[in-house]
Amino acid sequence: MGIDRIESVTYEVDDLEECVRFFVDFGLALRHRDDERAELSTLVGQTFHLMTAAEPELPAPLEAGPTIREVVWGVDSPESLERLVAAVGTDRTVRWTDDGVAHFADESGFGVGLTVARPVEPQARDVAADNRWGAVGRWNDSVVSTGQVRPIRMCHVALNIEKAGAQEATDFYLDRLGFRATDIVKPMGTFMQAEGDDDQHNLLLCHRPDRAGANHVSFEVPSFDDVIEGGNHMIERGWREARRLGRHTVGSNVFRFLHAPCGGRVEYAADMDRVDDSYETRVHEETPPHHVWTLRTNRDAEQPAEITTPRNEGTR
Repeated sequence: MGIDRIESVTYEVDDLEECVRFFVDFGLALRHRDDERAELSTLVGQTFHLMTAAEPELPAPLEAGPTIREVVWGVDSPESLERLVAAVGTDRTVRWTDDGVAHFADESGFGVGLTVARPVEPQARDVAADNRWGAVGRWNDSVVSTGQVRPIRMCHVALNIEKAGAQEATDFYLDRLGFRATDIVKPMGTFMQAEGDDDQHNLLLCHRPDRAGANHVSFEVPSFDDVIEGGNHMIERGWREARRLGRHTVGSNVFRFLHAPCGGRVEYAADMDRVDDSYETRVHEETPPHHVWTLRTNRDAEQPAEITTPRNEGTR
């Protein structure tokens, strides 16, 4: 096999205290904090790093201000790690660190790493069964609040890249790192799946904005309720929503986005499409609508809201 999952993500930030507060509110577990850096984690043991000054060995940041500096991918075995590093190292420098991570830069200049995955068994909460016509899953029990939402895992990362060289940037992940394209949206970007995962995508390279930088990191939560309650909690804590509740077209996951002080956005996600080897790459000549639906209301409006079809918003 090869890459199984996202192992860690590193951001360089301006205000460490604000960023830590954001991600603790978001539901990550704080594992370490000092004056210059913090480490948080998901339930499956992936790590999320915040640093006021990233290591000088990392590639230069691709945009001004707080932004993503490196994504480390976890592979299934030392043999796979050796094979992938050999493929990467044919035309670029690979730097090893004592923690067993091989570091390098991709075609766009983002920091990338490879290491053997170190998953832990998540202690995720039970999700209430659904009741619907013809299929009753919950008897003599009520649905209760999720409480503090705890993201299970980072399920995908989306990076903005420049249009010039977009195919070369995508081919690096396809040809060197073993990803496969699940949906190619010609005007916007390419959705890719890691070899060892079954999500419809684990990586999106988005060239529609024609600039390199952070787009978003997506965190899977147990249920639709967690997406709603997690977003509500973040708003109550004073954070700003970036997109209202909806369901994506590509990938089908329910989503809620928030502006993140580390740069870009973060997403609560649930009910993503799972696809196997029989799923054939879909090529879209035009960009599909961003969403199947998003939440609308005219309850507080003086005039009824206009009913429209989903807008073609392009990027995620």
